[in-house]
Amino acid sequence: MTQQVHDAAESSGEASTRLAESSISTDIGFLLAKLHAAGSVLNNAALAEFGLKERSYSVLALACGNLGPTQRELAEFLSLDPSQIVALIDELEQRGLVERKPGPSDRRQKLVSATRAGRTLHTAAQKATQAAEARQLVMLTGEEVASLRSILRKAVWSANPAER
Repeated sequence: MTQQVHDAAESSGEASTRLAESSISTDIGFLLAKLHAAGSVLNNAALAEFGLKERSYSVLALACGNLGPTQRELAEFLSLDPSQIVALIDELEQRGLVERKPGPSDRRQKLVSATRAGRTLHTAAQKATQAAEARQLVMLTGEEVASLRSILRKAVWSANPAER
């Protein structure tokens, strides 16, 4: 690590410690954003060796399941614009990791499923993201991690979005 990078990291750490006393540091939205930003850095670093980023990994992970998501469902679930999903699927498809198939009841729908190569890559990438998650949450006990996961899932999916 160069001295400049070390000094910047040290300075940033000091600023974070000092500013952690501010009123915003108890704001849930702020804390979630900070946690997400830090997690994204770790995840993207872990996924780089697989040629993936968080968004493409998320599409691949969903394509590996047995739910047969459509492009529209992927966009909605991942809170992305449909054009972003198309670009992500195009990239994964070009790499031979996913394929599009027409829907059984509506051929205009495009179901996205992982190929054998996609499933293999996903298995390895999933191990890397789990290790990144463990590094990010190292200060939490196993029980606290389970509780955090449960609380976040409840907060995200407990109510109908139209009712919010």
